[in-house]
Amino acid sequence: MRRSIVPPLIFGIVATAILMSLGFWQLRRLEWKESMLTEIQSGIDAAPVALPQQVDSSMKYMPVLIEGRTTGDEILVLSGTKERGGGYNVISAFETAEGRRILLDRGFVDQDQRREERPPADLRVRGNLHWPQEKGSATPEPDLEAGIWFARDVPAMAEMLVTEPLLVVAAAAEGETQGVMPIPVSIEGVPNSHLSYAVQWFLFAATCAGMTLWLIWRIRRRTY
Repeated sequence: MRRSIVPPLIFGIVATAILMSLGFWQLRRLEWKESMLTEIQSGIDAAPVALPQQVDSSMKYMPVLIEGRTTGDEILVLSGTKERGGGYNVISAFETAEGRRILLDRGFVDQDQRREERPPADLRVRGNLHWPQEKGSATPEPDLEAGIWFARDVPAMAEMLVTEPLLVVAAAAEGETQGVMPIPVSIEGVPNSHLSYAVQWFLFAATCAGMTLWLIWRIRRRTY
């Protein structure tokens, strides 16, 4: 019995078209994501403003300028940099000149600086509002005895340091910096894998097309 090439040909064309469309969809998502990241970076780099009275997470990355004094109360969050290796982010309770008590991510200290005293210090800080999403189901709970946290959890840190649930990440600081190196907010950690997903779908489409051609060749060879 002669086997028809029509069913596998139709199936192959439809499957390849679907896989190709998924690849092009990912390319459109890539364009959207790159546009969004450009917009975020523009917001991060904008001129800083005074800290708004009413703040919410829709203001994420807003550049602000604050003046005031750290209280000496702080949290150390396990961190690291390419240049200096492992260390900690110093999250301080900060009293603004207007009398508000907020969280300030002052930046990075290395392992040797962990136990150094950081008494109250006057600072003028340019930074960005931030609500980092770092705590997941696998994140350990803070080691309160050792004074080490494993993620910046704004509500929990605010409760611990008795502040508003509001975090400013320092981009630059003037005053008694006490050796803490600011690590500005950036878009480097924002995932953008759409190009690799697009390549995968196009490879699947190419594989599907190749297998369809091979199957048709086998059917025609057996037929004749």
